[in-house]
Amino acid sequence: MAMTLGYWDIRGLAHAIRLLLEYTGSHYEEKKYTMGEAPDYDRSQWLNEKFKLGLDFPNLPYLVDGAHKITQSNAILRYIARKHNLCGETEEEKIREDILINQAMDTSMDLARVCYSSDFERLKPQYLKELPERMKTYSEFLGNRPWFTGDKITFVDFLAYDVLDLNRIFEPKCLDAFPNLKDFMTRFEGLKRISAYMNSSKFLPRPLFGKEAVWGNK
Repeated sequence: MAMTLGYWDIRGLAHAIRLLLEYTGSHYEEKKYTMGEAPDYDRSQWLNEKFKLGLDFPNLPYLVDGAHKITQSNAILRYIARKHNLCGETEEEKIREDILINQAMDTSMDLARVCYSSDFERLKPQYLKELPERMKTYSEFLGNRPWFTGDKITFVDFLAYDVLDLNRIFEPKCLDAFPNLKDFMTRFEGLKRISAYMNSSKFLPRPLFGKEAVWGNK
């Protein structure tokens, strides 16, 4: 029986999940919800179902896999990863996972706050000013490892790819000073199933954010 991934018809928080589902060859289908246009941004497609799906904490994205019903994007990623042995195994790997999960979310939310703000033009220069230091921390954390926890790819690499790619779209030169990050991106995109997915009609690279965003909404 196919899993069901529910989310808005945007990239957003589902991007890393979709990539992981494709990489693992998981049998899944998507339930995509469409938001209305400005100024109301009608959410009734989702709200009409929100409390009827048996979710403990109803939210998007959600994943339904038989009797398992999961919300929270990182919980979904961990669930898929556990099924396919894509979690860290040693204590050091688990620590690195835990750090990167939260760091990636912080970075994503910082960018989203800028992009959804009515003060976008005022906030953008400061974000760009701080971006090289942000990327430097990822570069130093990765070091000379092929993947962020070490020699083995894990689910946090999908999160890392997503956040680095978002920032690369926002500022195309942001990775130029960090060869190891550029190599990581190339290595990830070169994975057979990831490459196939990115070249398929299923791939949804944009919109990055919802319709309320000032930047990345198309």
